[in-house]
Amino acid sequence: MAKARQAFSDSKPMFFSGFNYRLIGISILLIVGGFTAMLIENKVNGFISLYVSPIVIMAGYIIVIFAIMKHNRVDPNSESVS
Repeated sequence: MAKARQAFSDSKPMFFSGFNYRLIGISILLIVGGFTAMLIENKVNGFISLYVSPIVIMAGYIIVIFAIMKHNRVDPNSESVS
């Protein structure tokens, strides 16, 4: 049991921070919401299907790309001096 706890605490830090995961979650909600709005309107020439939903979906994809590309600039190997 002690080895399992030690192995867990000695593992490498996570690649993404909590901020990245929040952005990915928000973007997934935007993408699903955009497709859902398009499905609910169910018109080919409707305002939401032609204008609102594609903008919401593209915003979701852009936020996903931003969340994946952004990383913390702090070096995890450096020790803090205080």
